[in-house]
Amino acid sequence: MSRFIVALLSFLSIAASAFAVQPDEVLKNPVLEARARDLSAGLRCLVCQNQSIDDSDAPLARDLRLLIRERLVAGESDDQVMGFIVGRYGEFVLLKPRLEAKTIMLWAGPFALLSIASLILLLRYRAGSRGNAESPLSGEERAALDRLVAGSNADETG
Repeated sequence: MSRFIVALLSFLSIAASAFAVQPDEVLKNPVLEARARDLSAGLRCLVCQNQSIDDSDAPLARDLRLLIRERLVAGESDDQVMGFIVGRYGEFVLLKPRLEAKTIMLWAGPFALLSIASLILLLRYRAGSRGNAESPLSGEERAALDRLVAGSNADETG
């Protein structure tokens, strides 16, 4: 019985996103509908913020889905529709930010931090291994050590 419940919950959690787009939103033209789905999958729901508008049940997400479909039916290209949405809501609406001068840190930042951390770890490892290496004693150091050892042996026997 528990396996059935786990399977049912898994199915419902996977299928939940399929219920976001309402039947009355779907376009009759399958090509336009596919384009609308592709566009809405790349746009962030401004209410949920971690879901695409295609997966969100929020009223604003529905409005954006309808807006996309209206503009596609009007004959606009995908780039024109995305340009309109980004112009209206800003770059934040994109789930994947564009690679531009102002977003370069979003793309390069993780790699830069990983490189810096790796370099620091490498330098610390090398510094630690050099500190553990034994260097031979110089002649003066050897003579001083011999005197100390001879002096401590004399104290022990005396």
